[in-house]
Amino acid sequence: QVQLVESGGGLVQAGDSLRLSCAASLQRFDTYAMAWFRQAPGKEREFVAAISWSGGSTSVSDPVKDRFTIYRDNAKNTVSLQMYSLKPEDTAVYFCAADHTTSFPVLSYSYWGQGTQVTVSS
Repeated sequence: QVQLVESGGGLVQAGDSLRLSCAASLQRFDTYAMAWFRQAPGKEREFVAAISWSGGSTSVSDPVKDRFTIYRDNAKNTVSLQMYSLKPEDTAVYFCAADHTTSFPVLSYSYWGQGTQVTVSS
């Protein structure tokens, strides 16, 4: 059974940094593309960042590309999202996602975590 468990969310102030982590119970984690999405209250879920199976390719959405970094540790089955210079508009539930593919980018993700709340106060 695939499980993706996010951690690291919390309440921070504008300008702070935060690192989210996703622990994946996946066999052959290194054959999965991984991604982070977020959903703010009243809004649709949106793509934040993705990383290929090897970590050799990444994609980051325009609103956060200068502030967020995605990386993975295939030895530990984790993917992380390092967030800098957080803004109130970054407030959302952040979801980890996985798809069993060596292609990149990925059009849709098959597995999702439960999410972790990030709240940025002004």
